[in-house]
Amino acid sequence: MTDDNRDEDLGLDDPDRLPWLETADGYEYEESASPLKVAGLVLGGLALLAAIVGGIYWLQRSQSDGASGNGELIAAQEGDYKVAPADREGKSFEGEGDSAFAASEGKKVGATIDPAKAKAVEAAPASPGAAPAKTGPAPAGSGFVQLGAFSDAAAADQAWAAMGKRFGFLSGLNRRIAEGASEGGRKVYRLQAVTANPAAAQQLCAKLKAAGENCMVVK
Repeated sequence: MTDDNRDEDLGLDDPDRLPWLETADGYEYEESASPLKVAGLVLGGLALLAAIVGGIYWLQRSQSDGASGNGELIAAQEGDYKVAPADREGKSFEGEGDSAFAASEGKKVGATIDPAKAKAVEAAPASPGAAPAKTGPAPAGSGFVQLGAFSDAAAADQAWAAMGKRFGFLSGLNRRIAEGASEGGRKVYRLQAVTANPAAAQQLCAKLKAAGENCMVVK
């Protein structure tokens, strides 16, 4: 194709015609959304949202109605709310009316013990496992484990017998009751186990502490 033919096709040979300023045929312009269409979409969205919220509210209300009923108050029964029992004394228990029962309730009773009718109680035989109460001066070089301090010698002897039943390793040991005075000036009786030497006293006290008993090694 020659340049002349190309100019004829484009119309460049016509001085009154400017093709680049003419509108292109067949080109479609996009139309902008109309306000009515936008309003319709907004209203449709609001209607859908209202339907969802309404459905959730209806479901919650139906569930609450099924769980709690209609919410009506229960009518109170007619007559007195509290009724006195037919047996005003109530249930009786074994021992009620005895002096011991009355004393347990804080009442004063006039019961006394008649010494003439008191039965003599025989002393229980000593247990074979109880440690014998041995007395006498301790040999030179002995060790001493103090087990407690008591208000009298009889209480110290009872404590020694009780400990002999609890701890079999105390059997065969001598015991010593040493008199002394407390900080308040009262006389006390200290119960002490006598061992062969101070080292044995340390071992004995350690064994007693391991068993949960209080003790201390003294001179």
